[in-house]
Amino acid sequence: MPLVEVERVLPDEALGAAPPGLARALADAAGAVFASAPGQTWVRLRELPRSAYAENGDALDDNRLPVFVTVTHAHPLQGAELATQVRALTDALAAALACDSQHVHVQIAPPGAGRQAFGGRLVP
Repeated sequence: MPLVEVERVLPDEALGAAPPGLARALADAAGAVFASAPGQTWVRLRELPRSAYAENGDALDDNRLPVFVTVTHAHPLQGAELATQVRALTDALAAALACDSQHVHVQIAPPGAGRQAFGGRLVP
């Protein structure tokens, strides 16, 4: 069930220029990390204009713009297993995005079980 939301901060002039197939490449990369069956890892890809993002006291150049990733699992891993999975996901998504993994920031959402529904049916 992993739901993966990827939000790339891009220079304003680069908005809407996502390479064809990028969302699929991200879904395949994440699916491989999660060992998901086909159709079981879902990715939503969004773009955030550089003009709508800032870090206090830092004038970021376009080579250091972040990618924010939020992952919702029905039952997320814990401890060392989660840390290993997050590292693998970070590296896989960075490779698919052709960016440095230090700019990919992953957030693990609270468990989706009992909160996430597909087609009106809650995930147990």
